Amino acid sequence: MSEEKKFGFILIDKPVGPTSFSVVAYLRRITGIKKIGHAGTLDPFASGLLLCAIGREATREIGQFVKLGKEYEADIFLGKSTDTFDREGNVIKEYAGKNIGRKAVEAVVFSFLGKQLQIPPMFSAKKIGGKKLCDLARKGIKIERQPNGIEIYELKILRYSWPHLKIRISCSSGTYIRSLADDLGQKLGSGAYLAELRRTRINGYLVKKAVKLEKIKAENWCKFLFLP
Repeated sequence: MSEEKKFGFILIDKPVGPTSFSVVAYLRRITGIKKIGHAGTLDPFASGLLLCAIGREATREIGQFVKLGKEYEADIFLGKSTDTFDREGNVIKEYAGKNIGRKAVEAVVFSFLGKQLQIPPMFSAKKIGGKKLCDLARKGIKIERQPNGIEIYELKILRYSWPHLKIRISCSSGTYIRSLADDLGQKLGSGAYLAELRRTRINGYLVKKAVKLEKIKAENWCKFLFLP
């Protein structure tokens, strides 16, 4: 690939640990290209598909990818609630009742199918008034958030054994899985938080077609580029 055509997209299988921003920073270092973006943030504790745009020509098109539907596999821990709605937060409530049976869990899980309004969590990268909600939350500041219209297209229970629930979710862009976990716990009356999250698909782009981040080097990154 010639110098003037070193642009395009890379499907990356992000490991648990790095932030989405640190992945972009790594790509900037090895490519020497400043104009790099991604189509949807993954939290550090989450893994899976991160679609990155390399070069000005590609980043101009990134908006169309951000709005695409996504699929996740989520491990949800029932019986406790945290302030961040995930495993990294502080436990704020614990359930002392009986184990909840599969039928009751199924009924609540499938009640989330379809169009609905969802309030963005305080611990998220969403910006309000130019400030990230997570930055405000870390300072102990909580502000009112307007609900967003989202849609859950498909839900499947992959595994359930109290208190561990694993589900597959196909949803619209802008859906917060951590909020879904917390809302599910509230409906069950037991509380719940997101323990693990893996993004498996962005529209027709699959994580099984993605390259592991550690395999992308300065000498080979060009070979992973593609144009949609």
